[in-house]
Order: sequence, then structure tokens, then C-alpha cells
Amino acid sequence: MEKSKVLVVGGTGYLGRRIVKASLAQGHETYVLFRPEIGLDIDKLQMLLSFKGQGARLVEASLNDHRSLVATMKQVEVVVSAMSGVHFRSHNLQLQLKLVDAIKEAGNVKRFLPSEFGMDPARMGHALH
Repeated sequence: MEKSKVLVVGGTGYLGRRIVKASLAQGHETYVLFRPEIGLDIDKLQMLLSFKGQGARLVEASLNDHRSLVATMKQVEVVVSAMSGVHFRSHNLQLQLKLVDAIKEAGNVKRFLPSEFGMDPARMGHALH
């Protein structure tokens, strides 16, 4: 199997952390985007350090900083968004459009997997524990 450079956005969330672990286990060069907005969330910082210890590359970028997103996208071939609309207390999954704009400008990303995959998480309460 060909290995890819995979970026996970939302890598410290419920689904994202599992995607990061699976990507690393498959031997992909795995990047985890972390936003400066996480501040001093100790649990997330510890998880990021754990990922780094397992071989992931941590990339700091803000969804509000187009240049940092483009620079990040230029390093990878696959982008997986595991952002949760519920986390933002609204349907801010539109923020993924900023990822798409950066992907377009970078010009090298072969595949983008958006978050929620068109599902309404408010109606999916029975799907996950």
C-alpha cells in the first residue's frame, strides 16, 4: 500500500484522535493541525504530545490565518477534517470552506475528506456512545 502524507484537522476530538492513531498505525506520515485557540487545555496538549511521541508531526495553524493554512496544505497530500459542528455550538462546519480555499491555493492535495460527511450530528445521537 502506498503511504501518504495525511493531515488531520480536529485530531484531538472523539473521532479525530482515532483517525490520527489509525493513520500512524498504517504507516502514513501523519500531521495533526492544532489551533493556537486551544490555549492551555491540558488534556488536548497531552494528547498532542502523545501523538508527537508516536511519530506525528504537529502543525500550528489557525482557521483565521489563510497563509498558515496554505503553508500547512503544501506539506500534505490528504486532508481529513474531523471538526465537529457541535463543538462550536452551532453549525460552523462552514469553516471547512477555509480549508478548501487553502487546499485550492496549495494545489497539491489529492484528497479532502470533509467532516460530518453531510450528516446532521444532532440526528445521530444513537450512532455513537
